[in-house]
Amino acid sequence: MQRITISLSDALANDFDAWMQRRRYENRSEAVRDLVRAALEADRLAEPEGHWCVAALSYVYDHHSRDLAERLTALQHDHHDLVLSSMHVHLDHHSCLETVMLRGRINDVRSFADSLIAQPGVRHGRVNVVPVEVESGHYQYHVHAHPHT
Repeated sequence: MQRITISLSDALANDFDAWMQRRRYENRSEAVRDLVRAALEADRLAEPEGHWCVAALSYVYDHHSRDLAERLTALQHDHHDLVLSSMHVHLDHHSCLETVMLRGRINDVRSFADSLIAQPGVRHGRVNVVPVEVESGHYQYHVHAHPHT
């Protein structure tokens, strides 16, 4: 582990300490590490070509919408190479929540998520993408995906 030293103005340090306290960080080092990780992930996501990710796609939909459940299932089957798992929750008599766990190239995962969220009757869709490194030689059926940071 490397040690680095940074200088902050008193006002910035006070704001940072207040931010840390609200998020329940125990020390500045861990807070800075998380901020650096987030910046590096954002940079990787900005240039996703060829990069891999794991992702959680969550959306709410009206299960009474004509053929929507079948279309959503068909989309998942059509992209079985990306879909790892899904969970379905009944929220009320009309609304369902699904969370789909995905793994693949960032562009492919985002494209799939966008096409699913854009289906008529889907509401509140969101995808959380985490860039990962994929070990060489494990691309097809057995993938080891490690977070970058």
